[in-house]
Amino acid sequence: MHSFAWWPTVFVLAVATFTDLRSRRIPNWLVLPFLLAGIVVSAWLQGWKGVGHSFAGLGLGLLIYGFLFWMGGMGAGDVKLCAAIGAWIGPSQLFFALVVAAMAGGIMALGWAVWGGFVKELFTGAGDLMFGWKQRGAQSDLVLSNPRKRRMPYAPAIAIGTLISFFSH
Repeated sequence: MHSFAWWPTVFVLAVATFTDLRSRRIPNWLVLPFLLAGIVVSAWLQGWKGVGHSFAGLGLGLLIYGFLFWMGGMGAGDVKLCAAIGAWIGPSQLFFALVVAAMAGGIMALGWAVWGGFVKELFTGAGDLMFGWKQRGAQSDLVLSNPRKRRMPYAPAIAIGTLISFFSH
């Protein structure tokens, strides 16, 4: 399924990156049909084994990014995008993609903070996000230090991680 997933994934990642950079949103009209298509194509190519593979990838994306969303550090569009990618590429390749995306996202966040002049706030907000959830409760509007002014689009990092994963598997 690896080669079959390449072009649809590249197309969706390009559109998601563009819309996330422009409006800080990843639209449902893009990711939900992509998610369903991943399950259908897996079933068509590999039968029930493919369906299980798709649901395992989808579940891994929901689990990891869903937790980050629950903590307040990720948007719902990012969660759905990762779940949809997981439906196409499966859990092992998705795990690798998410590790690379985390590294790319970390580098992007540092560059973004240096460029914007808020490195100290970035680290303070990230520390509170990770370690201060007991004081504020599980749900929070906190994203790094200021959710309204400094929401970083994460689709580019997801795209980098996913594309690199295609070359490594």
